[in-house]
Amino acid sequence: MTISETETPFIALSGVSKSYQTGATSVPIFDNLDLSIQKGEFVAVMGPSGSGKSTLLNLLAGLDGPDSGDIRIADQRLDHMGEAARSAWRAHHLGIVFQFYNLLPMLTAEENIELPLLLKPIPAPVRRERVAKILDLVGLGGRGRQNPARMSGGQQQRVGIARAIVSDPALLLCDEPTGDLDRKSADEVLTMLGYLNRELGKTIVMVTHDPEAAEAAGRTLHLDKGVFVERLRVMA
Repeated sequence: MTISETETPFIALSGVSKSYQTGATSVPIFDNLDLSIQKGEFVAVMGPSGSGKSTLLNLLAGLDGPDSGDIRIADQRLDHMGEAARSAWRAHHLGIVFQFYNLLPMLTAEENIELPLLLKPIPAPVRRERVAKILDLVGLGGRGRQNPARMSGGQQQRVGIARAIVSDPALLLCDEPTGDLDRKSADEVLTMLGYLNRELGKTIVMVTHDPEAAEAAGRTLHLDKGVFVERLRVMA
């Protein structure tokens, strides 16, 4: 997918600074960080532990706020929102894929996937129909009543992806989505993310330690000590 550099960025961080308190000590994570991601991009973020990758995801998800600077996603200022507004924004615009799936073991696959829809005034038959379609999309059609604990790691991650996209969010944040998988399962998950990006137009930001996972993205950014130190590859 070719992205025009003149388009208004879908994600824009401008002059973002963030630090955390450890006792009496302030630990800086970002100092005047800028970032621009266009709608429909698939961006991988790499970097060593402590480089700020998790903090970046938390800021993009509205789970944390900056000390200073602007965070705009689809022309909305997350840094100006209160917690209730950010929670409502996440429910309508954001899907998150976790490394360790974060599935509820007492629920079936389809019940796990349905959870985000329970936050919206959607009738039960419509919810069930949407969950069934998403299960087909991620290659798990007919397995919705299975408990995720009886699934392979790759299948559990597909359930996690299905849960993340069932509300049709514009943005997917992926936190080491292949980090707990063998190579074959990881490649299947990356193929699924590529499909969601290319065919459904999802904007994806993926944090990863895996160079092979980063190859699935259209652009790779490298964080080191809270600074983007290189842009490794751009793919048209």
